Amino acid sequence: QVQLVESGGGLVQAGDSLRLSCAASGPAFRRYAVGWFRQAPGKEREFVGCINWSGAATYYADSVKGLFTISRDNAKNTVYLQMNSLKPEDTAVYYCAARYGTTAPMSGLESLYDSWGQGTQVTVSS
Repeated sequence: QVQLVESGGGLVQAGDSLRLSCAASGPAFRRYAVGWFRQAPGKEREFVGCINWSGAATYYADSVKGLFTISRDNAKNTVYLQMNSLKPEDTAVYYCAARYGTTAPMSGLESLYDSWGQGTQVTVSS
């Protein structure tokens, strides 16, 4: 399994942009798909988007499509979540998670992900 550490969270204003990073350590990170999830206060954790092992394919929740972009740099063992036009409803703890397999289909199902980071807080003020 890989170990994941998120960073880049903080307090921003509505309309601002923020880029989160998910740094991985462990063997063969390039063989893992990575997903981003978030959990707002008092709500269940929800899927944000994911990227396949190579970075060639991404899949997003409808709520963030066109606003958030996931990319990865396998040479740096890092996956990014670029968030634009942030809204107060984007306030949440954001988690990255890794799922082993180069042929794994894109999925937002939490149970398919093997490793999770500790999360980073994003707060968007109005």
